[in-house]
Amino acid sequence: MPLDDILIHYPLAFVVLAGVIGLLVGSFLNVLVWRLPKMLEREWRVQAHEILGLPAETPQTTYNLFLPHSHCPHCGHTIRAVENIPVLSYLFLRGRCAACSAPISKRYPLTELACALLSAGVAWHFGFGWPAGMVLLLSWGLLAMCLIDAEHQVLPDVLVLPLLWLGLIVNNFGLFVTLPEALWGAIAGYTVLWSVFWLFKLLTGKEGMGHGDFKLLAMLGAWGGWQILPLTVLLSSVLGVILGTIYLRLRNAKTSTPIPFGPYLAIAGWIALLWGGQITDFYWQFVGLK
Repeated sequence: MPLDDILIHYPLAFVVLAGVIGLLVGSFLNVLVWRLPKMLEREWRVQAHEILGLPAETPQTTYNLFLPHSHCPHCGHTIRAVENIPVLSYLFLRGRCAACSAPISKRYPLTELACALLSAGVAWHFGFGWPAGMVLLLSWGLLAMCLIDAEHQVLPDVLVLPLLWLGLIVNNFGLFVTLPEALWGAIAGYTVLWSVFWLFKLLTGKEGMGHGDFKLLAMLGAWGGWQILPLTVLLSSVLGVILGTIYLRLRNAKTSTPIPFGPYLAIAGWIALLWGGQITDFYWQFVGLK
């Protein structure tokens, strides 16, 4: 029996396969989340020197997603393949570098596990087919954006914009919504937060969010259409209040401490894309209007 027939007729096989692939992708996302902000910073420094007419900085060693090879930040030990097996290597090494015994951040196995669970959940929800494949790509991108924004408070265009275009492309074939609904979803998503940004700035003189949030909501609208935007904004606001308060209390931070909004938008948009219809129907039934 061909592999695609197996994955269609045995949904659990597809779920397991998606989870394993998610572990591998999660390992790559660890590299992406660590290196991409540094790569962008280097690029911005070069551009700043050119704009200001300053002499170029001394050329640095090659630094991209593949070079230099992964190594311990404490002792420089090159990570061998056997030390880079998702989750298992962390457990085998007991969370420490094989060379210098320095602690390895728990973020690495947690990211791999999160990616595996997200991937398995998408596979279970959609079953084998194009919708699952596309939402897997979206989920991996959203996870990377969440981690980068949480740590650096930036949503890189190099991640957001390609996924925005991909959302419009897949909906050109009506994969989730019609193309007009996707187009207006992207337009409305950007416009809503852009309007909130300028209204807040006019009233307070401060910037309440970054421009990357506009593009992220536009991207989510391109995937799920304008229909998911109200639920996405509502859920992200609720998550922001609850999780943001918990974050500030755990850090003993001031209420003026900036908190990235991107992760809440990403989580809410992912939920709205997968279960938005069911959540909306439940609400209308709950209030007795359906």
